[in-house]
Amino acid sequence: MKADIHPSYNAVVFQDVTSDFAFLTRSTLSSKEKIKWEDGQEYPLIKVEISSATHPFYTGKQRVSDTSGRIDKFKKRYTAAK
Repeated sequence: MKADIHPSYNAVVFQDVTSDFAFLTRSTLSSKEKIKWEDGQEYPLIKVEISSATHPFYTGKQRVSDTSGRIDKFKKRYTAAK
């Protein structure tokens, strides 16, 4: 097996920005932002838009998005271009 080809895994905190749910895990990602965790140590902070705290598969709740408004805006923009 070749040496020094695998990435290093370090402890990081992932934070869901929509629900402020955070969890500590190991990852190859890194960040300049730091957060103080429950154990008193600082870890790099990775912000994510969706996690198991807000994903419909895990929560059982669907979020309704305004698809009709987006479609109308799209059609209006591209019919005006013609």
